[in-house]
Amino acid sequence: MKLTASIATLLAVTLFTITDAASTSKAKPLHFNLDANPSYRRNATRSVLRARGKYASHLTGLTEFSRPGAVAMADYENDIEYYGNVKVGTPAQTLKLNFDTGSADLWFASTLCSNCGSKHKKFNPKKSKTYKKDSTKWSIGYGDGSSASGTMAYDTVNLGGISIKKQGIGLAQRESSAFVSDPVDGLLGLAFNSIITAENFKTPMDNMISQKLIKSPIFSVYLGKQAKKGGGEFLFGAYNSAHVGGKLTTVPVDKSQGFWDIKISKMTAGKSSIGSFRGIIDTGTTLLLFTDEMAAKVAKGYGAKDNGDGTYTINCDPKKLSPLVMTINGAKFQIPAADLVFDKIGNTCYAGFGYAGLDFAILGDVFIKNNYIIFNQKVPNVRIAPVK
Repeated sequence: MKLTASIATLLAVTLFTITDAASTSKAKPLHFNLDANPSYRRNATRSVLRARGKYASHLTGLTEFSRPGAVAMADYENDIEYYGNVKVGTPAQTLKLNFDTGSADLWFASTLCSNCGSKHKKFNPKKSKTYKKDSTKWSIGYGDGSSASGTMAYDTVNLGGISIKKQGIGLAQRESSAFVSDPVDGLLGLAFNSIITAENFKTPMDNMISQKLIKSPIFSVYLGKQAKKGGGEFLFGAYNSAHVGGKLTTVPVDKSQGFWDIKISKMTAGKSSIGSFRGIIDTGTTLLLFTDEMAAKVAKGYGAKDNGDGTYTINCDPKKLSPLVMTINGAKFQIPAADLVFDKIGNTCYAGFGYAGLDFAILGDVFIKNNYIIFNQKVPNVRIAPVK
């Protein structure tokens, strides 16, 4: 999912960019370190719109690190999205991509594109010795009206030193205006391949597993907060215990719809108590999005006001709010009161939760920033612990 600087952007995607790193041998864990970007401008409404489009069928500045295998990441506009540099082709061309657990496609701007943004880095297939053309077409659309389409191909994709041979890549030939103005060049999906747009192509994670480039079929996510100087890490093939602040709880995943879908047995939001529901863990969505009915209960618990566009206004003083608590497979995970206040414009504050007309919830970055998550694609399951 691709996240823009606004809410629609927020819900749609979380970006993770990979920068230069020394090449790593097979089976070595891959790290993606995230750094915060001090630029700031947020919009809750667009995030809701983006999420609606992404799940439409269910509607009811970078700093280098010296550690081997580490890649610096950027936090765009105060935790709206995270992105990193991915190297494609031989010699490598570096692109800013959004790492998104809510989608499965790998695509980016290319020199074949007639209207891609002038600020985007465009992959040039003529400059890659390992590029192989393919005739398969792809097309992606989002609820806020943004879209992209193009043709598939194969090339070497390097993620922080791990070189994936013959990886399927989507070369954009057209982008809508929303993508043209986006700070990233494309998207790297980390959901299951059953929802990949281009059939018969494998996701980067699939290929890392089949090519035995990582020891374990896992990747782990730590997202930092701008309020705490940002930072963060994506790690492939292992997890980083330095970010684990408590006991890891193993949670089964239902991948039947292609997403990282888990069950939340109970949730307490202020004065409201909500029973069991299902939620998708999505690094490409900024907010916590609930079904319309659930969102109304959460809002009532915090005395929040419905803005009629999927967002809520909320008390600006976190001291007058209590944490939102989710019980997942017997363990409790909190969203602190401070993170329930997503944005402040003048004297008006917008909540870190909303709704998008979906029949399930989305556990976006508001949840992920507070909990370290290990994704196991083979089982499948996730392991979650409070972040340290």
